Amino acid sequence: QVQLVESGGGLVQAGGSLRLSCAASGSTLNTYVMGWFRQAPGKEREFVAAIRWTGDSTRYADSMKGRFIISRDNAKNTMYLQMNSLKPEDTAVYYCAARLGPYLVMDTQRFDYWGQGTQVTVSS
Repeated sequence: QVQLVESGGGLVQAGGSLRLSCAASGSTLNTYVMGWFRQAPGKEREFVAAIRWTGDSTRYADSMKGRFIISRDNAKNTMYLQMNSLKPEDTAVYYCAARLGPYLVMDTQRFDYWGQGTQVTVSS
């Protein structure tokens, strides 16, 4: 079992930055893949980025490449999402998720554990 708690969301102007955090607990994480997803009102939840807890590999959705950076801090059992050059279309609830296994998948159904989400609002 893994428990995930997101934080760091808020209101930011277009062009600004935010850093989201996901604190993980409850299990040894070095065999997990961690991911960030987001869901805007009226839309399906979509993949943002994923990272192996060992840190040796990452994957990004094409629209986030170059703007978002996923990372993790083993000592703090925390994953981060640095979001730069934010746009109004980035407005969504952002969720962190975890799955057991090595593959950096993008499918929400293949992630087993989810946080409660944190709201990010980007004003124009």
